[in-house]
Amino acid sequence: MHILNCFHCGEECLDEVIRFSEKDFCCTGCKTVFEILNTNDLSYYYELERNPGTSPKFSENKFDFLDNPEIAEKLLEFDHNNIQVISLMIPSIHCSSCIWVLENLNKIHKFVRSSQVDFPKKRVRISFASDKLTLKELVIMLARIGYEPSISLESYEPKNSNIDRSLIYKLGVAGFAFGNIMFLSFPEYFEINEFWLEKFKHLFRWLMFSFSLPVVFYAGKDYFTSAWKGLHAGMLNIDVPIALGIAVLFLRSTAEIAFDLGTGFFDSLSGLVFFLLLGRFFQQKTYSFLSFERDYKSYFPIAVTRLNSEENRQKEEQVQVYKIKIGDRILIRNEELIPMDCILIKGKARIDYSFVTGEAEPVSRKSGEKLFAGGRQQGGIIEVEAVKPVQQSYLTELWNNEVFSKDKNNAFQNLTNQISQRFTIAVLSIAIVATVFWMFYDASRAWNVFTAVLIIACPCAIALSAPFTLGNMLRIFGKHKLYLKEARVIEQISQIDTVVFDKTGTITTSKKETITYEGLELNDAEKQLLTGSLRASNHPLSRALYRILDKNDIALPENFEEVTGKGLLTSSSDLKLKIGSSEFVKQPKAAQTLSGGASKTSVHISANDEYKGCFSFHNAYRKGISELFASLSEDRELIILSGDNAGEREKLEKLLPAGTLMFFDQNPGDKLQFIKDLQQQNRKVMMIGDGLNDAGALAQSEVGIAISEDINVFSPACDGILDARKFGDINKFFDLSSKAIKVIKWSFMLSLCYNLVGLGFAVTGNLMPVVAAILMPLSSISVVFFATLATQLLGKKLESNLKPES
Repeated sequence: MHILNCFHCGEECLDEVIRFSEKDFCCTGCKTVFEILNTNDLSYYYELERNPGTSPKFSENKFDFLDNPEIAEKLLEFDHNNIQVISLMIPSIHCSSCIWVLENLNKIHKFVRSSQVDFPKKRVRISFASDKLTLKELVIMLARIGYEPSISLESYEPKNSNIDRSLIYKLGVAGFAFGNIMFLSFPEYFEINEFWLEKFKHLFRWLMFSFSLPVVFYAGKDYFTSAWKGLHAGMLNIDVPIALGIAVLFLRSTAEIAFDLGTGFFDSLSGLVFFLLLGRFFQQKTYSFLSFERDYKSYFPIAVTRLNSEENRQKEEQVQVYKIKIGDRILIRNEELIPMDCILIKGKARIDYSFVTGEAEPVSRKSGEKLFAGGRQQGGIIEVEAVKPVQQSYLTELWNNEVFSKDKNNAFQNLTNQISQRFTIAVLSIAIVATVFWMFYDASRAWNVFTAVLIIACPCAIALSAPFTLGNMLRIFGKHKLYLKEARVIEQISQIDTVVFDKTGTITTSKKETITYEGLELNDAEKQLLTGSLRASNHPLSRALYRILDKNDIALPENFEEVTGKGLLTSSSDLKLKIGSSEFVKQPKAAQTLSGGASKTSVHISANDEYKGCFSFHNAYRKGISELFASLSEDRELIILSGDNAGEREKLEKLLPAGTLMFFDQNPGDKLQFIKDLQQQNRKVMMIGDGLNDAGALAQSEVGIAISEDINVFSPACDGILDARKFGDINKFFDLSSKAIKVIKWSFMLSLCYNLVGLGFAVTGNLMPVVAAILMPLSSISVVFFATLATQLLGKKLESNLKPES
């Protein structure tokens, strides 16, 4: 059977095919969006990209909270004279068609004055006439055309818009000074004896001194600060010899021009600081469209429905979640998230805690039982009573753990600092020995030799090796869908000896499921009615099961009833089906082994009150998982740490290499403590997870990587975000990190060769300014060129070895 693709979103038309205007659509939503765009002369949208849209699926009452003026005011950027401006996060922005249609919203609604898209941040800034178009109506309009905004509790918080541009300013100052000092130094290099040059020589020298002042005391200030902090902590970091080199260059150069002994080394000084800052800037690559610091606020709703009793009746009102008090009655609808710890008062709760605990199977709760923040209701409306405010809920307290405020950089000593300890001692030793020698042989040269050694041995090239190598690798990793928070993470990856994986959502995928049927064979009439009934249901399990069934000769049910949280009651002629949970269908005790107990998600079937069997849903493991684990296990210990039950242990043991440790029923606190216990055994741990339940473990580990099916939606605080399609290539990223460290080491060797040549001039007292001006930049440029070339070759090799996206 040929499956058609939707003209709007490109998805396969599995459930139904709607033919309109000689085009195929997968649902009424996609057809409606096409009609809206076509009617408003925006059909060019489909010419920019093929199948550019997303299918609109939303509930209009989802945005009722925007009727609350207090909440709306917090979200608006500007509100004056009936003109409002708002900036909205639109996760589904992905191509030029998206930009085009969002910047032409005024053609869809005449009261939208203007709209501007910030594509890297996936935001759109909209100005509209608030007396003609409300904020809620604007948001619903966006949702209807497939661009539903993401509005969470994080949106309500005041945003820190301060961007630190100090490095750019310092780089600009150093570059400006470097260029001017080099220009003023040229006559001195070539000893040109020209009258006017000789007459203004002293002026030029003091001008060079003036240009060097902001370089030393502003652009180079951070190196002195870092060196002092390192010495105060008893550590010789790379900034100690750099700060020493800058100070000696400045003091000796100032002394030379003050006593008319020469032109000094102001050119080398400004060049040194400029190249160092350039390396730091290059390493400071960030992915502004991603957030590596997300917490529960990115996941929680901005408002909930509170019940107030007025004149013997209950009135619903939308209230900001921080205003929930103990004792408040709250309504939670299907697929809504519970933002505070509470007691169930009315209704039947079926709570999905997978994002908090990792347990994939929803749990049922009865009136009087406690519900925890972070769970999502799957079923009908429930009424709950708050027992704690949002700020004191179980989930919020978990986030207040000190692990989320610790700085991983403080506990990590990088390769550059390790080498700098030996390098600094060696340079000082050579300087002292050479100075002592010249004190006895020719005391007039001793000071020049001492300062010359410190100048020429300043580790500029060594300090540039890591920034340029890791900065290049950061970009290569990002190109292949592993987005790291900062470059130092690559160095930490190379040291990992233990990798801990979450199970649900990490090594399994939510996009694929294995479905098996166990029980009595269904006859043709039962199969046809079952397929027709599932087609009419919007429940995720119904949709998943419908996709695998035969679509031929579908029998439409004459009577159809969806019992929320339980299942379907459906009939046609004299055939009556029950489809749903084991309790609803009344599965006999003798048949309960079919569904595997609580360890499997199942849909049960009965025909005319006779139990037939069940369809069981199994986790689908990511493609290439066996090969990945086999490759990683050669050099590292692998562990599965899951909040789910042990129902799939046997299947995992067949998939994964022997010796892979597995731990189940682990809550977020257990996972955090498990990582701490490994670190106390001097293990270097990488945690790979996907949900809020993994957040503590991700923060505690040396490297925390979040797997995401969509990098623009919620992922917990982490050091890196990996596109789920690249899961099978994790071992390649490990290999590339190790090779990057080798490139840094070879760069160090190249830098050392230049230092040895320079030291030959320095210890003999023959270091001239022109030699330093040539040798120091040459060593820096050579190291940068080598690091860039080597990493580009590694990147091409990675590209040839990577698997196609799955």
